[in-house]
Amino acid sequence: MPFYKITHHAERKFATLHNFGCTFRCPVCSYKLRSGANGISGQSFPRPDQFLTIEEMKNALRQIKIDQLFIMGGEPTIASELPEMLAFAKNELGVRTFLGHTNGSKLPLPNLDGANVGLKAWDAKLHRTYTGCEKNIIFNNFAAAFHQGLAMKSNVVFIPGYVDIDQVEPIAEWLAKLSPDIPFHIMGYIPVPGQPYTQPTIEQMKQAESVSRKHLANVDSSHLSPKQATDLASRDNRFAVTRIA
Repeated sequence: MPFYKITHHAERKFATLHNFGCTFRCPVCSYKLRSGANGISGQSFPRPDQFLTIEEMKNALRQIKIDQLFIMGGEPTIASELPEMLAFAKNELGVRTFLGHTNGSKLPLPNLDGANVGLKAWDAKLHRTYTGCEKNIIFNNFAAAFHQGLAMKSNVVFIPGYVDIDQVEPIAEWLAKLSPDIPFHIMGYIPVPGQPYTQPTIEQMKQAESVSRKHLANVDSSHLSPKQATDLASRDNRFAVTRIA
Protein backbone atom coordinates (compact mmCIF):
# COMPACT_ATOMS: atom_id res chain seq x y z
CA MET A 1 0.00 0.00 0.00
CA PRO A 2 2.26 2.83 -1.14
CA PHE A 3 -0.19 5.70 -0.45
CA TYR A 4 0.76 7.13 2.91
CA LYS A 5 -0.90 10.56 3.21
CA ILE A 6 -3.58 12.85 1.80
CA THR A 7 -3.33 16.64 1.74
CA HIS A 8 -6.07 19.19 1.07
CA HIS A 9 -6.12 22.74 -0.24
CA ALA A 10 -9.51 24.07 0.83
CA GLU A 11 -9.23 27.39 -1.03
CA ARG A 12 -8.27 25.82 -4.34
CA LYS A 13 -10.55 22.80 -3.82
CA PHE A 14 -8.10 20.02 -4.53
CA ALA A 15 -6.71 17.06 -2.64
CA THR A 16 -3.54 15.09 -3.26
CA LEU A 17 -2.75 11.43 -2.66
CA HIS A 18 0.95 10.89 -1.94
CA ASN A 19 2.69 7.59 -2.59
CA PHE A 20 6.03 6.07 -1.66
CA GLY A 21 8.54 4.47 -4.03
CA CYS A 22 9.53 4.71 -7.68
CA THR A 23 10.35 2.49 -10.64
CA PHE A 24 13.19 4.70 -11.86
CA ARG A 25 16.72 4.77 -10.43
CA CYS A 26 17.74 8.37 -11.03
CA PRO A 27 21.02 9.29 -9.28
CA VAL A 28 20.16 13.00 -9.42
CA CYS A 29 16.63 12.71 -7.99
CA SER A 30 15.80 15.84 -5.98
CA TYR A 31 13.80 13.81 -3.44
CA LYS A 32 17.16 12.82 -1.97
CA LEU A 33 17.52 16.40 -0.75
CA ARG A 34 14.75 15.76 1.77
CA SER A 35 16.25 12.72 3.40
CA GLY A 36 19.86 12.23 2.38
CA ALA A 37 18.89 8.74 1.22
CA ASN A 38 21.00 7.01 -1.39
CA GLY A 39 18.10 5.99 -3.61
CA ILE A 40 18.53 2.22 -3.18
CA SER A 41 15.53 0.38 -4.64
CA GLY A 42 14.31 3.64 -6.09
CA GLN A 43 13.28 5.02 -2.70
CA SER A 44 14.64 8.44 -1.81
CA PHE A 45 12.39 9.16 1.17
CA PRO A 46 12.53 7.42 4.53
CA ARG A 47 9.89 4.71 4.54
CA PRO A 48 6.63 6.00 6.11
CA ASP A 49 5.61 4.51 9.42
CA GLN A 50 2.25 3.46 8.02
CA PHE A 51 0.21 3.36 4.85
CA LEU A 52 -3.44 4.15 4.16
CA THR A 53 -6.05 1.57 3.27
CA ILE A 54 -8.45 2.16 0.39
CA GLU A 55 -11.33 2.73 2.81
CA GLU A 56 -9.30 5.23 4.84
CA MET A 57 -8.55 7.20 1.69
CA LYS A 58 -12.14 7.11 0.46
CA ASN A 59 -13.55 8.15 3.83
CA ALA A 60 -11.12 11.07 4.10
CA LEU A 61 -11.98 12.31 0.62
CA ARG A 62 -15.72 12.04 1.26
CA GLN A 63 -15.37 14.58 4.09
CA ILE A 64 -14.07 17.44 1.92
CA LYS A 65 -15.24 19.47 -1.05
CA ILE A 66 -12.90 19.24 -4.04
CA ASP A 67 -13.01 19.73 -7.79
CA GLN A 68 -9.73 17.94 -8.52
CA LEU A 69 -7.75 15.01 -7.20
CA PHE A 70 -4.00 14.93 -7.76
CA ILE A 71 -1.86 11.84 -7.32
CA MET A 72 1.85 12.30 -6.70
CA GLY A 73 4.89 10.44 -5.41
CA GLY A 74 7.44 9.02 -5.70
CA GLU A 75 5.93 7.44 -8.76
CA PRO A 76 2.16 7.25 -8.26
CA THR A 77 1.48 4.59 -10.87
CA ILE A 78 3.23 1.89 -8.83
CA ALA A 79 0.34 1.94 -6.35
CA SER A 80 -1.87 -1.13 -6.80
CA GLU A 81 -4.77 0.93 -5.36
CA LEU A 82 -4.49 3.62 -8.05
CA PRO A 83 -7.07 2.21 -10.53
CA GLU A 84 -9.70 1.87 -7.80
CA MET A 85 -9.01 5.34 -6.44
CA LEU A 86 -9.23 6.89 -9.91
CA ALA A 87 -12.57 5.15 -10.50
CA PHE A 88 -13.81 6.31 -7.08
CA ALA A 89 -12.79 9.90 -7.82
CA LYS A 90 -14.57 9.94 -11.16
CA ASN A 91 -17.67 7.86 -10.40
CA GLU A 92 -18.47 8.79 -6.78
CA LEU A 93 -16.82 12.17 -6.22
CA GLY A 94 -17.27 13.40 -9.78
CA VAL A 95 -13.93 15.23 -9.85
CA ARG A 96 -11.14 15.61 -12.38
CA THR A 97 -8.09 13.42 -11.87
CA PHE A 98 -4.44 14.21 -12.56
CA LEU A 99 -1.04 12.71 -11.99
CA GLY A 100 0.72 15.74 -10.55
CA HIS A 101 3.97 14.22 -11.68
CA THR A 102 4.84 10.84 -13.12
CA ASN A 103 7.64 9.17 -15.05
CA GLY A 104 5.07 8.06 -17.63
CA SER A 105 5.83 4.36 -17.42
CA LYS A 106 2.19 3.29 -16.98
CA LEU A 107 0.27 5.77 -19.14
CA PRO A 108 -2.47 6.01 -20.25
CA LEU A 109 -4.87 4.94 -17.49
CA PRO A 110 -8.67 4.68 -17.27
CA ASN A 111 -10.44 7.48 -15.37
CA LEU A 112 -7.42 9.75 -15.65
CA ASP A 113 -7.90 13.26 -17.06
CA GLY A 114 -4.31 14.43 -17.31
CA ALA A 115 -0.68 13.98 -16.33
CA ASN A 116 2.55 15.90 -15.94
CA VAL A 117 5.34 13.67 -17.25
CA GLY A 118 9.03 14.11 -16.55
CA LEU A 119 10.87 13.39 -19.81
CA LYS A 120 14.36 12.69 -18.55
CA ALA A 121 16.56 12.67 -21.66
CA TRP A 122 16.40 12.51 -25.45
CA ASP A 123 19.35 10.22 -26.11
CA ALA A 124 18.26 6.60 -25.66
CA LYS A 125 21.50 5.46 -24.05
CA LEU A 126 21.56 8.38 -21.64
CA HIS A 127 17.92 7.78 -20.74
CA ARG A 128 18.64 4.14 -19.94
CA THR A 129 21.70 5.03 -17.84
CA TYR A 130 19.84 7.83 -16.06
CA THR A 131 16.61 5.98 -15.25
CA GLY A 132 17.10 2.26 -15.86
CA CYS A 133 14.18 2.41 -18.32
CA GLU A 134 14.01 2.49 -22.12
CA LYS A 135 13.28 5.91 -23.55
CA ASN A 136 10.81 4.74 -26.19
CA ILE A 137 8.49 3.25 -23.58
CA ILE A 138 8.06 6.65 -21.94
CA PHE A 139 7.77 8.75 -25.08
CA ASN A 140 5.35 6.29 -26.70
CA ASN A 141 3.20 6.28 -23.56
CA PHE A 142 3.13 10.08 -23.52
CA ALA A 143 2.00 10.16 -27.15
CA ALA A 144 -0.65 7.50 -26.53
CA ALA A 145 -2.07 9.44 -23.59
CA PHE A 146 -2.08 12.67 -25.60
CA HIS A 147 -3.91 11.02 -28.51
CA GLN A 148 -6.49 9.62 -26.09
CA GLY A 149 -7.32 13.19 -25.14
CA LEU A 150 -5.62 13.50 -21.76
CA ALA A 151 -4.47 16.97 -20.74
CA MET A 152 -0.73 16.43 -20.94
CA LYS A 153 2.12 18.52 -19.54
CA SER A 154 5.83 17.80 -19.52
CA ASN A 155 8.94 18.80 -17.65
CA VAL A 156 12.66 18.18 -17.80
CA VAL A 157 15.44 18.61 -15.26
CA PHE A 158 18.13 20.70 -16.97
CA ILE A 159 21.57 19.50 -15.81
CA PRO A 160 24.52 21.18 -17.55
CA GLY A 161 27.01 18.55 -18.63
CA TYR A 162 24.47 15.73 -18.30
CA VAL A 163 20.96 16.60 -19.51
CA ASP A 164 22.16 19.65 -21.37
CA ILE A 165 20.75 21.82 -24.15
CA ASP A 166 21.35 19.00 -26.62
CA GLN A 167 18.78 16.95 -24.68
CA VAL A 168 16.31 19.69 -23.79
CA GLU A 169 15.73 21.10 -27.28
CA PRO A 170 15.00 17.75 -29.01
CA ILE A 171 12.45 16.96 -26.30
CA ALA A 172 10.74 20.30 -26.93
CA GLU A 173 10.83 19.69 -30.68
CA TRP A 174 9.30 16.22 -30.24
CA LEU A 175 6.52 17.58 -28.03
CA ALA A 176 5.74 20.26 -30.61
CA LYS A 177 5.05 17.57 -33.19
CA LEU A 178 2.21 16.39 -30.96
CA SER A 179 1.10 19.96 -30.24
CA PRO A 180 3.04 23.22 -29.88
CA ASP A 181 0.65 24.11 -27.03
CA ILE A 182 1.78 21.36 -24.64
CA PRO A 183 3.06 23.09 -21.48
CA PHE A 184 6.77 22.48 -20.91
CA HIS A 185 8.54 23.28 -17.64
CA ILE A 186 12.33 23.38 -17.37
CA MET A 187 13.58 22.70 -13.86
CA GLY A 188 17.06 23.91 -13.06
CA TYR A 189 18.98 21.04 -11.47
CA ILE A 190 19.30 21.26 -7.70
CA PRO A 191 22.65 19.71 -6.71
CA VAL A 192 22.27 16.33 -5.03
CA PRO A 193 24.98 15.29 -2.54
CA GLY A 194 27.45 12.83 -4.06
CA GLN A 195 26.79 13.89 -7.66
CA PRO A 196 29.33 15.86 -9.72
CA TYR A 197 26.92 18.19 -11.52
CA THR A 198 26.37 21.86 -10.76
CA GLN A 199 23.27 23.98 -10.84
CA PRO A 200 22.70 25.86 -14.11
CA THR A 201 23.38 29.58 -14.13
CA ILE A 202 20.67 32.12 -14.88
CA GLU A 203 22.13 32.57 -18.37
CA GLN A 204 22.07 28.82 -19.00
CA MET A 205 18.44 28.70 -17.88
CA LYS A 206 17.59 31.50 -20.29
CA GLN A 207 19.27 29.57 -23.11
CA ALA A 208 17.30 26.41 -22.31
CA GLU A 209 14.06 28.40 -22.34
CA SER A 210 15.01 30.17 -25.57
CA VAL A 211 15.71 27.00 -27.56
CA SER A 212 12.52 25.40 -26.24
CA ARG A 213 10.42 28.40 -27.26
CA LYS A 214 11.52 27.90 -30.84
CA HIS A 215 9.19 24.90 -30.78
CA LEU A 216 6.64 25.34 -27.99
CA ALA A 217 4.32 28.20 -27.04
CA ASN A 218 4.03 27.45 -23.30
CA VAL A 219 7.50 27.23 -21.77
CA ASP A 220 8.42 28.23 -18.23
CA SER A 221 11.13 27.36 -15.74
CA SER A 222 12.13 27.16 -12.09
CA HIS A 223 15.57 27.75 -10.59
CA LEU A 224 15.42 26.83 -6.91
CA SER A 225 18.03 26.42 -4.21
CA PRO A 226 17.99 23.25 -2.08
CA LYS A 227 16.39 25.21 0.77
CA GLN A 228 13.69 26.62 -1.49
CA ALA A 229 12.96 23.18 -2.94
CA THR A 230 12.25 21.74 0.49
CA ASP A 231 9.99 24.64 1.55
CA LEU A 232 7.77 25.23 -1.46
CA ALA A 233 4.79 26.41 0.59
CA SER A 234 6.63 29.62 1.53
CA ARG A 235 6.98 30.50 -2.15
CA ASP A 236 3.75 29.24 -3.71
CA ASN A 237 0.26 29.11 -2.17
CA ARG A 238 -0.53 25.95 -4.12
CA PHE A 239 1.70 24.05 -1.69
CA ALA A 240 0.10 25.53 1.44
CA VAL A 241 -1.94 22.40 2.15
CA THR A 242 -3.31 20.65 5.21
CA ARG A 243 -2.76 16.97 5.88
CA ILE A 244 -6.10 15.17 6.39
CA ALA A 245 -4.95 11.52 6.51
